[in-house]
Amino acid sequence: MLKVHEQMRIISKGAAEIIHQEELMKKLLAAAEKGEPLVVKLGLDPTAPDLHLGHAVVLRKIRQIQELGHRAVLILGDFTAMIGDPSGKSKTRKPLTHEETLKNAETYRDQLFRILMSERTEIRFNSQWLSAMNLADLLELAGKTTVARILERDDFKSRFDANLTIGLHELFYPLMQGYDSVMIRADIEMGGTDQRFNILMGRDIQKHYDQESQVALFMPILEGIDGVEKMSKSLGNSIGINEEPNLMFEKVMAIPDNLIIRYFELCTDLHPDEVDQYGKQLERGENPRDVKACLAHEIVRLYHGKESADSALEHFNTVFRDRKLPKDMICLDASLFTDDQGNTDLVKILVEAGFVSSSSEARRLILQGGVRLNSERTDRFKIPVRDGDVIQAGKKHFVRLSKS
Repeated sequence: MLKVHEQMRIISKGAAEIIHQEELMKKLLAAAEKGEPLVVKLGLDPTAPDLHLGHAVVLRKIRQIQELGHRAVLILGDFTAMIGDPSGKSKTRKPLTHEETLKNAETYRDQLFRILMSERTEIRFNSQWLSAMNLADLLELAGKTTVARILERDDFKSRFDANLTIGLHELFYPLMQGYDSVMIRADIEMGGTDQRFNILMGRDIQKHYDQESQVALFMPILEGIDGVEKMSKSLGNSIGINEEPNLMFEKVMAIPDNLIIRYFELCTDLHPDEVDQYGKQLERGENPRDVKACLAHEIVRLYHGKESADSALEHFNTVFRDRKLPKDMICLDASLFTDDQGNTDLVKILVEAGFVSSSSEARRLILQGGVRLNSERTDRFKIPVRDGDVIQAGKKHFVRLSKS
């Protein structure tokens, strides 16, 4: 393990809040003295999202802690998902069935291990202990807190003040998440800032079971590529961890310049000293585009490897910076779309190449001047073409035509 002060620097990088730093320091010192790893907990209700960089902020931090020699325990909430986390919700969530949660859990596994170290990760299902509780156990757990404490929670308080329904079962969610920490003896619990109430409840519950309270480590909510809203697939501002390298690179290059260092901190595993160097480059007046290209390369490398990152950088420079034709464009046989008069149906070409989803969208793009034939704009739906001609749709879609 690295020295404790160095571990603290790495763990603290990009964190929104740590409760409390002194406790974390003591835990790290004790772990170093005993030669035993800390247990880092993350609770996940398996709702089967396609993970994007916003979801990955917490996971990347866990990966960094794993590389320091510590161990992660992921609690897949197959039991608590049947309640539904009320965090940030203005109404009772529809619970998932147990079958749905188990199916979704498999989706989680595949994506989680694109980031986490499998040899230092344990996956547990909280139904293992929660479904075994009887009424007496549940009443004992409920006695560890008060109604007043539960109603301190913003989402419960606002719903109560507005006379909106709060299901009695929802009040048990933070208690059960806290009990998960007891069962695995968590040293640190990770989460976004929206999980503050649940994670702090875990600290309280552990005390009642004569355990040392876990450290609460909160990571910020990542803005999407629009630079304004929380990253979300539904808002169209997300970067998926499974997206192909060229698209991932292009999306990172689209973020506002003021988010470059924030993305370095939250979306990469670079050492704080390296992040500081990029910050100094920007302060010295270096072109933000060049620093952002380093960021995009690092993010693509994390999820697709160095070779793909190098290729994505070359593709971006060729198409977007140098305005040249990419080397790896798709090819289509134009004769399949050509009539007896020798005119090729450009609308069908665009649909077949996957550049648009419909013929009407293709026609609209052509009329708006968004389509080029060999770098020249065209507003015609049918055009004569030669072998080797290149069709460009928008800034980044290219297809080379052949004639059999």
